[in-house]
Amino acid sequence: MTHNDPNPEAPRDEAVAQGIEDNSPQAEIERLNAELEQLRASVLLDRADLENQRKRLVRDVEQARKFANERLLSQLLPVFDSLDAGLASAGGASGPLRDGLELTLKQLLKVAGDNGLAVLDPTGQPFNPEHHQAISQAEAEGVAPGHVVQVFQKGYLLNDRLLRPALVVVAKHD
Repeated sequence: MTHNDPNPEAPRDEAVAQGIEDNSPQAEIERLNAELEQLRASVLLDRADLENQRKRLVRDVEQARKFANERLLSQLLPVFDSLDAGLASAGGASGPLRDGLELTLKQLLKVAGDNGLAVLDPTGQPFNPEHHQAISQAEAEGVAPGHVVQVFQKGYLLNDRLLRPALVVVAKHD
């Protein structure tokens, strides 16, 4: 063997070939300890993987629970719109029909709210492209530029996730 030997394992291979591998008890203990450490590391990785899977499943179940009623609530949005339109057409007139419409709308909104639905009625608020859809701009006195002047259709959030954007008119910038 020379110092420039390209194969550093050569002495070990030669020893194995000659049958003089280190089979001492100390070498066996070291080999077993190394194997034990590898097994411990493997067990820790498996435990971490299982814990991550458990957390992911809990999160997925929670998301499914939070948004399970999304389809039903989406289908109720036109009903809310119709009740709002009926109330708007009644104007300021008071009477049993208007009172019935208001009560029905309040009850529906309470049930929907109990199930995570929130109404977006951004009149006078700054335009938020994440929750509002601008359909036009208009000159508006007394309203800051970039703020909502009028809401054509209310928007809705379901557990802080946009279900439908509010359709709005935004005040022009000077």
